[in-house]
Amino acid sequence: MAQDFKLKVWPNGAPDSNGLTQPEELFEGKRVRNVSEAEIYVYLPKIEVNTGAAIVICPGGGYGMEAMDHEGYDMAEWLRNEGVAGIVLKYRLPYGHDQIPLEDVQRTMRIVRQKASEWGINPSKIGIAGSSAGGHLASTAGTKFDLGKADATDPIERYSCRPDFMLLLYPVITFNEEFGHMGSRTNLIGSGNKWELVEKYSNELHVTAQTPPTFLVLADDDNTVPPRNSIEFYMALKKYKIPAEMHIFRSGGHGFGMNKMNKPVDQWPNLFAQWMKSQGITK
Repeated sequence: MAQDFKLKVWPNGAPDSNGLTQPEELFEGKRVRNVSEAEIYVYLPKIEVNTGAAIVICPGGGYGMEAMDHEGYDMAEWLRNEGVAGIVLKYRLPYGHDQIPLEDVQRTMRIVRQKASEWGINPSKIGIAGSSAGGHLASTAGTKFDLGKADATDPIERYSCRPDFMLLLYPVITFNEEFGHMGSRTNLIGSGNKWELVEKYSNELHVTAQTPPTFLVLADDDNTVPPRNSIEFYMALKKYKIPAEMHIFRSGGHGFGMNKMNKPVDQWPNLFAQWMKSQGITK
């Protein structure tokens, strides 16, 4: 099963460049690096199972590459079978231009809302998912958004870029040196101690009452991104009484995504499907 279609996020050119000149490279199956043009791959459910919900999916890869298969396309295909539109975002990698990935995900959220009627999507049931550094990008989108720029000359910019809910798999949340993922931090904001940017992208510090409901999945034996990332974000959500559910599985390590591990962690998609029903996102 392949995606229904793909679209360029910025068909007329993005507002900023990540300065990349090398061609995009596919390696180890469906992993990509040197991404300088953002695209979305749209997987729409059949009419008879369509719930009206949609999820924009941000694959992980430390902001240095993107694991498009088990953290992207595979998730979109599973969602489509559950009646949820899966929209995989191949975002531009930052190479020290920290605003670039967020520009892409915010624009994607706006595009999906603009296309909602055409694609059979309820514009108030558009969530975001992200794994690892993709989870950092997703949680950034969930803590830094606007509800549309009413006076924008570009009609797409008039749509809200706020996710209605979040799915975060073993996410990078903080750039705090004590428990953050330094590789993602360096790739996004560069090396050195740029404290203003460290604070800006430590997403546990930016949760508000408007942050969307969140479902978190991780493993206790994750030695790449410390579980404390998710725990701190969960605690911040609870400070504002935002609906949240967190599953910490005993084993699974980092980066399992949609891969089957023959372990209890394999159950996370079913748990997420039940959570969406309990939240009224699906039926």
